[in-house]
Amino acid sequence: MSRITEGRLGKLICNLLIALLMLAIARVAFIVANYDKYAETMSLELLKGIARGGLTFDLAALFYINSLYIVLFLFPLHFKERRGYHLGLKWLFVITNGIAMAANLCDCVYVRFTGRRTTATVFSEFSHESNLAGIFGNEILHNLPLVVLAIVVIWGVWKLYQTPRTDRSDEGLVWYYVKMALSLVVAALCAITAIRGGIGQTVRPISISNANQYVDRPIEAAAVLNTPFSIIRTIGKPAFNIPEYMPAEEAERYYSPVHYPIDSIGTKRQMNVVIFIVESFSRGFIGALNTDIQNGEYKGYTPFTDSLINVSRTYKYAFANGMKSIDGMPSVLSSIPMMIEPFFLTPASMNHIGGIAHELKSEGYYSAFFHGAPNGSMGFEAFARSSGFDDYFGLNEYCKSAEHNGMDDFDGSWAIWDEEFFQYFAEEMSHFKQPFVTALFSASSHHPFHVPARYADIYPEEGGHPNFKCIRYVDMALQRFFERAKHEPWFANTLFVITCDHSSDAVSTIKGANYGNDQQQFAAPIIFYAPADSTLRGTDTSTLAQQIDIMPTVLGYLGYDKPYVAFGIDLFNTPAEKAFTFNYLAGTYQYARGDYFLQFDGTDTKAIYNFRNDKTLTHNLLDSLPSDSVKAMEMELKSIIQQYAERMRNDQLTYRHQSN
Repeated sequence: MSRITEGRLGKLICNLLIALLMLAIARVAFIVANYDKYAETMSLELLKGIARGGLTFDLAALFYINSLYIVLFLFPLHFKERRGYHLGLKWLFVITNGIAMAANLCDCVYVRFTGRRTTATVFSEFSHESNLAGIFGNEILHNLPLVVLAIVVIWGVWKLYQTPRTDRSDEGLVWYYVKMALSLVVAALCAITAIRGGIGQTVRPISISNANQYVDRPIEAAAVLNTPFSIIRTIGKPAFNIPEYMPAEEAERYYSPVHYPIDSIGTKRQMNVVIFIVESFSRGFIGALNTDIQNGEYKGYTPFTDSLINVSRTYKYAFANGMKSIDGMPSVLSSIPMMIEPFFLTPASMNHIGGIAHELKSEGYYSAFFHGAPNGSMGFEAFARSSGFDDYFGLNEYCKSAEHNGMDDFDGSWAIWDEEFFQYFAEEMSHFKQPFVTALFSASSHHPFHVPARYADIYPEEGGHPNFKCIRYVDMALQRFFERAKHEPWFANTLFVITCDHSSDAVSTIKGANYGNDQQQFAAPIIFYAPADSTLRGTDTSTLAQQIDIMPTVLGYLGYDKPYVAFGIDLFNTPAEKAFTFNYLAGTYQYARGDYFLQFDGTDTKAIYNFRNDKTLTHNLLDSLPSDSVKAMEMELKSIIQQYAERMRNDQLTYRHQSN
């Protein structure tokens, strides 16, 4: 045994086992850091599934990460067997596996904002940010235990690394070449087996979606995967492979994203439209939308929004279509949900794109988009222009305004503080020709969750989550906006829409709310407020609503009479039984209609719950519901997936282009 471990192949195996141990340590850290996500379903069976699946994906990642190292280590070339050469291999091994360790530990934090492991699109996602150094520096300070763990593990790898002997004068040259060549062949076979995920004709290279076969919930799939594998397997991959679930004509019978004038039955209105996309403004923060939790004593963190809801139309069961900021903007403004990858980061973002601004341009509307971050941040400016907005107002425009303090109002991380930027928003709209459509994307309730120093005593830390105080601050900023806007001549003739970009992990800490489950972690407010329309009132407790419904609902309310493409529905003119919600979570397509919430992995339905009665989503009804009912929901979902992919690939996101 000692001769085996002393040999070159033995040293290589020892080093690869050390790297495999690193991946296992990172997975344990991932589960511990996000234990609240797994606490309710934690069991021996779940741990077995994570361990079994985790080993499969770790072995694949091991060979992806160390392929160059293995080849250089085993390549049959006798004069490479020198101390300097193997010292270089040691550095290569420690650096590559150290980067893999760091990526895994970064996801211990980042998964709370995305609900899944990071993929290759992360490099595009942050490519336009100019303040990344400050953001990462901030994250290091807030996650020192993970930083210490990374340093200790990487240092341990350096110390444990096995360097082979180089003084092998007793070894014959022919035997050296035979042994090394055979070792390289064996290593290649092991790598192929690990990367394929097994042996056999039916086994193919495993992908991210294969993680779902080991666990029951999408968030659990994130614990099965590892970040290096997720990144490597998505490099250069097309986001949309068109599934062939059914013929195109049949798919359109189940669902069609094309809206015709008959869908818009309202009287034509020349009203302004003002849309707030409020960062992380979860439905769970709003007391008026959570009167059934904590025995009716829950007050929430948004007293002004509560008062606004009293004179607005809103929805008890409303949801976001994604989990990132870059998912919210296409969903809200262009009725394009997130599916597999954020729309911004796919080739489809270069398609002809419709949206509220694009459609209303033909009605004589001026349009403008506001975001207080550095111009170009998150790709928002590019999307605003491609989806039809006439002008963009960002940090550059704010700083040029003589009435404001420029960078003095910058929050130090992302953007202008919401209070100042909302006032700027109201001020600029006072100069716009009516009718206009505007949208604002806020920032102050974003991590690292600070409020201006002057409000530190007014909005102190409340326990549970640091975002609670930020939500109170943002709610105050909204109140100040409306206090100013109501004196403007355009106010009475305006339809206001308030929603979020995505939900916040903070609401999962609210007792008795169940906002951490697979459906409710997408919970979002969708509020329609028209000061002059007393009929637009009440909280709808039956209709399902989602962000992609905002565009067709606004166009329907205005009486828009031209065909257009939108993946959502007109909430005001569609029966509740036809409403649905859709989102994508860690390889699982999620679809709700009526009382039921279905989870589909792209091939099979994995679970279906009565979400209105089963608040914790613990009773899977897949084997107890009539198969026809499950099949109908599955076919509707398949139609959405198929048509979405076809339109993305074929540049059919506007009516004019879909008809070609």
